Amino acid sequence: MKAYLSFLFLFWSSIAASTVSAAPTVYIPLGTGNQVIAVDAATDKITASYPEVENAHGLVATPDGEYLIAGSLNERKLKPDDAKDTPNSKLFLIHPVHGHVMATIPVVGWTHHLAITPDGRYVIATHALRGNISVVDMLGNKVVHTIKTGNVPNYTVITKDGKTAYVSNTGSNNIVQVDLANWKVTRTLESGPTPEHLVFSPDEEILYVANTVPGTVSEVAVKTGKVIKTYKIGAGVHGLDLSDDGNTLFVTSKKDEKFVAMDIKTGKQRVLALSPAPYHLNTITGTGKVYVSSSKKPVIWVIDQKSINVVDTIQLPAGEGHQMAIVKG
Repeated sequence: MKAYLSFLFLFWSSIAASTVSAAPTVYIPLGTGNQVIAVDAATDKITASYPEVENAHGLVATPDGEYLIAGSLNERKLKPDDAKDTPNSKLFLIHPVHGHVMATIPVVGWTHHLAITPDGRYVIATHALRGNISVVDMLGNKVVHTIKTGNVPNYTVITKDGKTAYVSNTGSNNIVQVDLANWKVTRTLESGPTPEHLVFSPDEEILYVANTVPGTVSEVAVKTGKVIKTYKIGAGVHGLDLSDDGNTLFVTSKKDEKFVAMDIKTGKQRVLALSPAPYHLNTITGTGKVYVSSSKKPVIWVIDQKSINVVDTIQLPAGEGHQMAIVKG
């Protein structure tokens, strides 16, 4: 009887263990390191590297984690007789299981950041020097729409229902709304000067906007398109994300070399000094961690969301960390 009960205990324990979700995998493009790496968020260890991804900056993953799409800051100089819309850069389609670049997708102009629709069908790339976004249909791996948004489009976020995108235009000092049913700009929203990174509030009623030159974050009401609050953070504001519980906004200031955790209800700020030049950041949902890169050093700082202490450091093989993509375990 004891042996039978022991068997049952071990059996159900194994079933319970198998149902516990693994930690997320964090994919990080390394810019001048010309590769993308995978990091196990449980151990903060690099588990894989995908080479031959030229100067990768923007990165997204399909919802099932099967593919990564990376954008490049490189572009080929056009010849005098080339048309202006001649593709001269590319996106890289990576298959993590196979461990290499599966294909490249021609695009016009270098790519800054990427966004992907919730169903994984479309990838939106911002092309800062072209004043537009390109839309890639992942079923055919080709650009199907090019949409003018304004001067120096930088960052895109997409609503959970996949119906609407918002694009920051750093050179136009605004944000535009794009209807993803007909792929048209339908509205212009306010922002602070030189808006870059964006993040939604959990209910998607607020857009938080990093304004790099004044060193502020704007709180924009999506319904009215108006700035309702502005918070002073520090010079060279860049990375932006919300805590797991949605109550704290994490922001980096490159020039003041600090990581800021701001209570979105009170505006109270806690500050962690980070050097050199804290840059992109991502909340690693479900782990209690934030990953923060440096624009001047091949390193990722792992920060505890509650204490905002550095709990680990990931040494990168080369380059610098840019837009991260997180795939749930």
